[in-house]
Amino acid sequence: MRIYMAPMEGITRYIYRNAQHTHFGGVDTYFTPFLSPSQHHRFTVRERRDVLPEHNRDMHIVPQLLTNRAEDFIWAARELRQLGYEEINLNLGCPSGTVAAKYKGAGFLAKKEELQHFLDEVFMALDLKISLKTRIGVERPEEFYDLMEIYNRFPLSELIIHPRVRTDFYRNTPNLEIFKDAVRLCKSPVCYNGDLFTSSDYREFVQEFPSVDRLMLGRGLIANPGLAREMLGGPSVDADHLFRMHQDVYMGYRSEIPEANNVLFKMKELWAYMAYLFEDCRKYVKRIRKARSFTEYEDAVRELFSSCRIMEGAGFAGREMPA
Repeated sequence: MRIYMAPMEGITRYIYRNAQHTHFGGVDTYFTPFLSPSQHHRFTVRERRDVLPEHNRDMHIVPQLLTNRAEDFIWAARELRQLGYEEINLNLGCPSGTVAAKYKGAGFLAKKEELQHFLDEVFMALDLKISLKTRIGVERPEEFYDLMEIYNRFPLSELIIHPRVRTDFYRNTPNLEIFKDAVRLCKSPVCYNGDLFTSSDYREFVQEFPSVDRLMLGRGLIANPGLAREMLGGPSVDADHLFRMHQDVYMGYRSEIPEANNVLFKMKELWAYMAYLFEDCRKYVKRIRKARSFTEYEDAVRELFSSCRIMEGAGFAGREMPA
């Protein structure tokens, strides 16, 4: 089984990827949070920093692009090719209202004719691997059958499917009936993405879809950075390695981000997921959320690790951790 780390904006950038890879591993491919090339044809400083080869050593990285303009995708793909990347992923899954309103991400799925023309231009111009990460439609699951006809026209390196529609955001449950049809109909290799939060979820999925040999983990892997390793039969996450990983991420942010408030915001965002691993941790998580200085934050984190144990089989529950 090949396991991928999903791109999560604001979380899975190179500092986090390196820390997860060092302390837990189990991930075959890391997809970057989307880069959004503009008509000015330049990456932001933050985007370029995230894909620099020296920031991604010893990991297989696939950059993801968010755009609905073929010329911008082609420019960005060629720039990334010069950095050594051999595969580019197109984001057709982001459900954000501001993104979809511009007909990007999952919003692009509403423009099927334009999407087909986009892919025609991209595949004609580029000779590198191109994969897609898609939802199954904008409002109705049945939209996916028309999308599949489009996707099957092109030699995709793989099709990563999150079987929700755009209007679901992350509510409801993934539509496994549509995914079954996708496995049957798709001419390209298929990767599944959606609500695999524990090793038990993984075992159930493998039993139902024995022919699927690649999975993408998102929120479940952020909550439990050792989840990929566990799914492959390795040891469960332990507090010592989790704390070391936390320190690498925390100090990495402190070295890169000058404003203390921004560092704390990013760490609190991580704890919205990692808190699910710990037993009886609410009061400590509340202290982390209320921290206004590095000292307050560090004290709260140390208390959580010293006072709360990691629960066996714990994982993200699909909702925000209560305060």
